[in-house]
Amino acid sequence: MNLKKILTWVIVAFLVFYVIQAPERSAEIVKSAGETLGDAAASIADFFESLI
Repeated sequence: MNLKKILTWVIVAFLVFYVIQAPERSAEIVKSAGETLGDAAASIADFFESLI
């Protein structure tokens, strides 16, 4: 196995373990990341609207 594949599986295993150990906190992190991406998309849209 190459190093990239091993690291990928280690990261996946850690994420699964973290979700099992702290599901509420995991949900908060995902929600926060989604809100951040949404805010970034809205800001980019506002920028392009201001160019018109």
